[in-house]
Amino acid sequence: MKTRRIEGLDKPVARLLQGTVMLNAEDRDGNFRLLDALFENGYTSFDTAHGYGGGVCERELGAWIAARGIREQVVILTKGAHPYKGAPRRVTPDCIRADMQESLERLQTDFVELYLLHRDNREYPVGEIVDVLHEFKDRGSIGLYGGSNWGADRVAEANAYAAANGKTPFTLSSPQFSIAEMIQPPWDGCISVSGAQGEADRAWYDAAGISLFTWSSLAGGFLTGKFTRDNLDSFSNYWDTNPIGAYAYESNFQRLDRALELAAAKEASPAQIAVAYVLCKNPRYHAIVANWEVEQIAENAAAVDILLSADEIAWLEMKTEEKPA
Repeated sequence: MKTRRIEGLDKPVARLLQGTVMLNAEDRDGNFRLLDALFENGYTSFDTAHGYGGGVCERELGAWIAARGIREQVVILTKGAHPYKGAPRRVTPDCIRADMQESLERLQTDFVELYLLHRDNREYPVGEIVDVLHEFKDRGSIGLYGGSNWGADRVAEANAYAAANGKTPFTLSSPQFSIAEMIQPPWDGCISVSGAQGEADRAWYDAAGISLFTWSSLAGGFLTGKFTRDNLDSFSNYWDTNPIGAYAYESNFQRLDRALELAAAKEASPAQIAVAYVLCKNPRYHAIVANWEVEQIAENAAAVDILLSADEIAWLEMKTEEKPA
């Protein structure tokens, strides 16, 4: 698994992170089998959140890391301050502190390498948010921090405050990014930097040297090829129907057609092309994927070795008509 160094962190971070939403309280043996297979295939960085599974996902990940004695070999990215039912505005110092402390306890650690606020609250002063994150970094609980589903303008505002007040700036951001453009957010408060709509934000992040940890790099499974123009009514599972409303539009089917064609030419899967697209688009990008089955792990891991040219990327993005030779 390819890794990269991020300034301010003394541990390399894998270009491909495994999500943890599939971990459940009923099957620890199954959870551990999946996580063991991931680790054996080079996955050393894991994405989780305070809100995933009501805390189950952090607990299961933490239990596995402790049981295997590999804390120094893995990177943990967790998130907090997500809105909950009855509490829609949780990006506040009190909620951040409470979620952070509970996440550390669940993960059985006193330190996470990467920490993100799961949502933003534009009505809340960004300075107070920076202050509390800096507080945790200063005490040694966080390596680097940033925002998930934060607009680049708010990240810029946070960093301007940090610079003026001697605080640590945001160095991470986690928006959705994939070959497919997000037409409708799959969940409230989601932000994408895909396609033409995200060009300005991507340019700002690049100029600012901020690392992106992009979620839904496979567009919720849309870019695996299992969805077609004619079979959308056949899906009933939540994890299948959710991406349909977000990505299953003709403009994206045309992008998928090209991903399928390029995959055939490279003897790869469309999922591998989708992951390779994210990683080849920018060396600062990391892709978060969700291997639900052991059988998927090696295929997705191999995507980090697929190189796409600038011409192939432009063709996938529908910017050129002629397929690159």
